[in-house]
Amino acid sequence: MTLARSIWLAALATVAIFAGCDSPPPLAAGGVTAGWPVYGGDAGGSRYSPLDQISRANVRFLKEAWRIRTGDLDAVPPPPGHMAFEATPILVGGLLVLPTPLGRVLALDPETGAERWRFDATGTERRYPEFTSRGVAAWTDANATAEAPCSHRIFAATIESRLFALDATNGKRCPGFGKNGEVSLREGVGEIRAWEYTISSPPTLAGDLVVVGSAMADNRRVDMPKGIVRAYDARSGALAWAWDPIPRSGEDPAFAEWRSQDAARVGAANAWSILSYDAGRDLIFVPTSSPSPDYYGGERIGSNRYANSVVALHARTGSVAWSFQIVHHDLWDYDVPAQPVLARIVHEGRERDVVVQATKTGFLFVLDRDSGKPVFPVEERAVPQTDVPGEQTSPTQPFPTKPVALVPQQLRPEDAFGLTPWDRGKCRDKIAALRNEGIFTPPSLRGTVVYPGNAGGTNWGSLAIEPSRHVAILNMSNLPLLVRSARGRQREPDDVPGLGERQTIRGDRRRRPRQARHAARRLRGGVRAAVNVSAKRATAAASPTGASGTRRAPRSPENAPRPRTRRPRRGAPATAKPIPRPATTPCSRRAGR
Repeated sequence: MTLARSIWLAALATVAIFAGCDSPPPLAAGGVTAGWPVYGGDAGGSRYSPLDQISRANVRFLKEAWRIRTGDLDAVPPPPGHMAFEATPILVGGLLVLPTPLGRVLALDPETGAERWRFDATGTERRYPEFTSRGVAAWTDANATAEAPCSHRIFAATIESRLFALDATNGKRCPGFGKNGEVSLREGVGEIRAWEYTISSPPTLAGDLVVVGSAMADNRRVDMPKGIVRAYDARSGALAWAWDPIPRSGEDPAFAEWRSQDAARVGAANAWSILSYDAGRDLIFVPTSSPSPDYYGGERIGSNRYANSVVALHARTGSVAWSFQIVHHDLWDYDVPAQPVLARIVHEGRERDVVVQATKTGFLFVLDRDSGKPVFPVEERAVPQTDVPGEQTSPTQPFPTKPVALVPQQLRPEDAFGLTPWDRGKCRDKIAALRNEGIFTPPSLRGTVVYPGNAGGTNWGSLAIEPSRHVAILNMSNLPLLVRSARGRQREPDDVPGLGERQTIRGDRRRRPRQARHAARRLRGGVRAAVNVSAKRATAAASPTGASGTRRAPRSPENAPRPRTRRPRRGAPATAKPIPRPATTPCSRRAGR
């Protein structure tokens, strides 16, 4: 352990010991007030609040004010083990409103946590690939009086692909919306098999339209449901328009970048993450995912335009205003996972409205909001090519020159770690035996290290923009993945320590690709970064957990923090010793104060 790290950890221990000795500083009675009316703080997803009473000086004095039980853990049948609470509540009309993974919507008193109302659309199906619901949306009918029923509405989309309109005052269904206050989102998207189609992100309001995407089980088959983005009338629930990310006819200019038989057959390219809306331009910004299947593209030759892209749609019609593709012919499950964040920056001496897009690859793209063209140069660079029969890899991929990549883009054998030298050696040998040429190394017959893996980089958590300094703040992950391609059925390969593993099985037209997922330990690491998206250099800085623009090896016995007890943690040296603690901790002894 370095001297600097020892001092840092000892200082943390001292702060923890003496924190309880202080008294909270007084708070001013006045100050800025603000709500949180949209999932991302505002329609552009900036995730910024002007509230200033909580600061670095008093944050340690925060105490729990209340807690509630959503009821999902008591559901019948019992909830699935992979259920996750990922919701960001909205604060609107004096209510804190949030969804639960299984289909409930709760409206709470924000000061006491008291339940004002509850809506329950809990289903009984437990086989969906994920159980989560990240948010709800609020809308006010400008044509109705404030006292009229359903003049203020909450829109919620559930795991069972049902879109509900609820009266914000009491949680009851709005009878004039769809059929008894709900619209089925399973219609018009093709064949849906059991539990493979769902909704996990909040609807987006664009004027008097409520816009929804969809989430799908990955890599199930070629002809997955269509990843259609749809807009419904917020009053009646009538379908206003539908946009398919996969062009199905020659009338669309993107059709030329697909083989016609592929475009007619494949599915997905859906928008499972959060959409953004620019009211002044009347544009909706859609982050799309990969077409089906994820890890083999022989059934969808071409760049697959509109998939793995940021697409701006005219909100009134659903027609494409512009698009920018983040990944060509995706073979790595590099969906665009995060909300496109709308920001204003200063570039070349003038203010510009931009879209800032975080990605699984660890790249940050800054695009002009009117045209979709990169504000900072993006280069098409040659990337490794496939050795899988029938596959046709894109010869290049887009690399932004600024900001620099925010996560490492290659896992080297020497990055292996383990509890003992034998463990580390075996892991090194496993990594060395795989195809591993850095980012965009395609799936291969012998197995490929995909790094960053399909969890990112950045995922659905997106980023936040501090508007006065034009700084983007985001969390990222370092999670490699092993992907192995095979023809026909094959014995499952051995687990590789430190890697999640996916096996893509390629068949002919009689046996479509499917996926087998293996439980394996993953190499874990994290990075917190702040990026100046306004400066000429588009500079980036990272926290102690990672370095921006430079490769940082995953934690190993040489660079892992030492545990505080004699019991070694996984990945730490067996000889780790505890950090010495002070013999006494009286409040009168405050070192350095």
